[in-house]
Amino acid sequence: MHLTVVTLFPDLVEALYAGGIAGRARERGLIRAGGVNPRDFTHDVHRTVDDRPYGGGPGMVMKVEPLLAAIAAAKSAAPAGTPVVMMSPQGQPFDQALAREFAALPGLILVAGRYEGVDERVLGAVDREVSIGDYVLSGGELAAMVVMDAVIRLLPGAVGDAASCTQDSFWDGLLDCPHYTRPETHATGEVPAVLRSGDHEAIRRWRLQQSLGRTWLRRPGLLAGRELTREQDRLLQDFIDNLGIDDPACG
Repeated sequence: MHLTVVTLFPDLVEALYAGGIAGRARERGLIRAGGVNPRDFTHDVHRTVDDRPYGGGPGMVMKVEPLLAAIAAAKSAAPAGTPVVMMSPQGQPFDQALAREFAALPGLILVAGRYEGVDERVLGAVDREVSIGDYVLSGGELAAMVVMDAVIRLLPGAVGDAASCTQDSFWDGLLDCPHYTRPETHATGEVPAVLRSGDHEAIRRWRLQQSLGRTWLRRPGLLAGRELTREQDRLLQDFIDNLGIDDPACG
């Protein structure tokens, strides 16, 4: 997969590949990653990429010419079918479903804005806008890195045990179940007996029930409108009955 970030700080983005899954994926040739700096497409001695906003107001706005040139350069080096994605608080919320959609593409060009924002005319070269949350960052680089990390770990061969990805929170729209490892007994509690039983079917049901229950307690909105299977409905109802509450807000 070809990953490119249009950014004024390519060295910042490079930190993603210093280790971990993203770093190993790059070493194995699963991804081709790089950055394109709009400053390289300026024509003045100061390499100016921003200017004051028309209409007045605080802050500076990224200029249209160097950004469009940088995007064009990134597109020329990317495989066909690679979309241009602007990291923007006004964009579509990023979630696991979108990560899976992106992971199926030949590449991604992520545009990281800075300052007060980018010239609106840049959006004509953008295929979609994506947001990682309702808060303000100093720039789009960290948001782009979040997207890339979520996408890279879904690529075949990126994670040692591919099955582990299917057990992550949000993979199937639910929060993850609790996890335990050695020691079996600790001052803070014991590993649940079912996980020590060796009964794989009982373990599967317990994990599914815990996943459903945690979602109901902590993120009930994820269950709104979701059609549960008969087994899921029964497991969730048993979980709720055992708690003795009817509203997760009261838990």
